[in-house]
Amino acid sequence: MMTIRTAIVTVALVLGPCIAAPGVASAVDFPGKKSDFHSFERYDFQWQGHACRIVTPRTAAAGNPWIWRARFFGHEPQLDVELLRRGFHVAYIDVAGLYGAPQAVEIWNDFYGHVTSTFQFNPKPVLEGMSRGGLIVFNWAKANPDQVRCIYADAPVCDIKSWPGGKGSGKGSPADWKRCLDAYKLREAEAFDTQSPKSRCNPIDALESLAAADVPILCVVGDADDVVPVDENTAVLEQRYRQLGGPIEVIHKPGVGHHPHSLKDPAPIVDFIIRSGAITEEDHAD
Repeated sequence: MMTIRTAIVTVALVLGPCIAAPGVASAVDFPGKKSDFHSFERYDFQWQGHACRIVTPRTAAAGNPWIWRARFFGHEPQLDVELLRRGFHVAYIDVAGLYGAPQAVEIWNDFYGHVTSTFQFNPKPVLEGMSRGGLIVFNWAKANPDQVRCIYADAPVCDIKSWPGGKGSGKGSPADWKRCLDAYKLREAEAFDTQSPKSRCNPIDALESLAAADVPILCVVGDADDVVPVDENTAVLEQRYRQLGGPIEVIHKPGVGHHPHSLKDPAPIVDFIIRSGAITEEDHAD
């Protein structure tokens, strides 16, 4: 004869997996050191030798959406905080010093597989790249166009010859330029050889796959940027992507330099992400 206690345990075992929304990882699933990120739970951990961070919403939105931050985690966080309030996770893996080179793309491929399988993150993240973070978000997206919801790039580096190369009107960074060439296994002359496939390693190159997948792009730029000049980076990207029929929007900040990144009020960026289909206007978990 079944006792009351046995009945309770049985019901719990049957219903337990149904209590949590399907495809939503609970906080206890995340490894590493727990801390606070603007009142949300942040987890820092190592994965395959790389520093990683995940910030969790209080309640995940339908479909378990996430924004994948590249470089400068926590800098100008207003968009990330607003998306956390709307039920997004924020994820980050450190590929500093690789400048979006093929090795960085491979690391991102592995991390993507990890978080989408282990934590059931949505198969189409929103990508966020500030400054040099533009290199990895665009290069990863071009390699995986069907796995991208949309791209938000802020003062993005779109051509290594512009930064860190400093071969145009920008300041450049000689030390970063050397490290960048090493990461891409390029000699300086090869970076300028338009006949060499090795030189087509920039976000401005080989955009056909992204355009064919109709991946929406939003760039936010300061028109007075003398570190990552707009005319050598975003303007070239915009022209080429439009010619291929790809959807791209650019928000210009007149008189603003490379900093500050983002927008004080991130609403236009949030609206862009909503239009991409990552989350509906009604989804507001906080």
